[in-house]
Amino acid sequence: MKAVAWNNGDHIASGVGYGLIISRNDRDKYFDKKWKNIYILLLGDKKEIEINISKNSFLDDTCRELIKKEIGVWLISNKHAPWPKGRPPVFDLVEKQGNHFRIKLIK
Repeated sequence: MKAVAWNNGDHIASGVGYGLIISRNDRDKYFDKKWKNIYILLLGDKKEIEINISKNSFLDDTCRELIKKEIGVWLISNKHAPWPKGRPPVFDLVEKQGNHFRIKLIK
């Protein structure tokens, strides 16, 4: 599934305010509403990060972002952020098993 880098408008060097946004269709297809968290292995990392998805805003389309400081740190350290206005990097979020995913750059 496609995951696009997201930022809340403040490109902060600490990584706060970054995440990944996914489409409604992909959220509905790949994410079980019973899950409280998902786990993502970022490209080049050895440890998965845990992301809370048990919030109403994720399930009701107010906010389809997977937000976590570690995503921002990873984006910045791999020179994917900050990005030119309107051109965030795009990634492939691949299901490993259940609520465990891995990410790779596709564009």
